[in-house]
Amino acid sequence: MQVVAKKREPRQINAVALKAYARVVDAWALSLKDAAGLADMSESTWKRAKKPDFAGELTKDQLLRLSAVIGIYKSLELYFSDTLARTWVTRPNEGPLFGGQRPVETAIEGGLPQILAIRTYLDALRGGA
Repeated sequence: MQVVAKKREPRQINAVALKAYARVVDAWALSLKDAAGLADMSESTWKRAKKPDFAGELTKDQLLRLSAVIGIYKSLELYFSDTLARTWVTRPNEGPLFGGQRPVETAIEGGLPQILAIRTYLDALRGGA
């Protein structure tokens, strides 16, 4: 038996990723500046990208960022209570990756490598790494 995978168009992938990312941004109550910075977009691009009719393209880096951030969200929702899961990224953190800064700040400053490090850190906390 052969399984045929349905190939998705880049526009469909972008739309799904942006919709999920917008939900995470809302759940975390991120500012426009933080949401745009975390996605590696200008604020004006993020304003356009979160609309359903966005026709722009996302880079591979941006798609990886969105995917990793969604994974961070999922880990936080599984590991912490609702209140802490929703505020964890915006609270100062003394953990080894953060040095007293908010995780979202370190993710914006460190880019994709830091976002992936945070994802790995959270997966390890919940026993997945």
